[in-house]
Amino acid sequence: MRRATLPILVLTALLAASAPAFAHAFLKSSTPSAGSTVPSAPAQVVITYTEGVEPGFSAIEVRDAAGKRVDKGDVHAAPGGNTRLAVDLNPLSPGTYTVVWHATSVDTHKTEGNFVFTVAP
Repeated sequence: MRRATLPILVLTALLAASAPAFAHAFLKSSTPSAGSTVPSAPAQVVITYTEGVEPGFSAIEVRDAAGKRVDKGDVHAAPGGNTRLAVDLNPLSPGTYTVVWHATSVDTHKTEGNFVFTVAP
């Protein structure tokens, strides 16, 4: 009986090791880029994630140095696939802005983060 159990245990271990891992939607890139200084105010912030996201369960907020929200609250899918979300911005003055995001990936995992960018004077 022991000889029959060992192959079953080995097979079970191999199958468990090869099971697909669920990823999370992390920030891959953004426009404007995280930490960048841009010469003119952007019309929107676009975030590209490492995997597909659900726009209806995700958010992007942009705040000025005083904490006032400066985005239009219209998070939407951006062209280029289900890994990209955008939010339109009100006209921005020179200064530093904080982007706060949370994303729900297509496999329902939730992630969040933030970054800053600066509009040059």
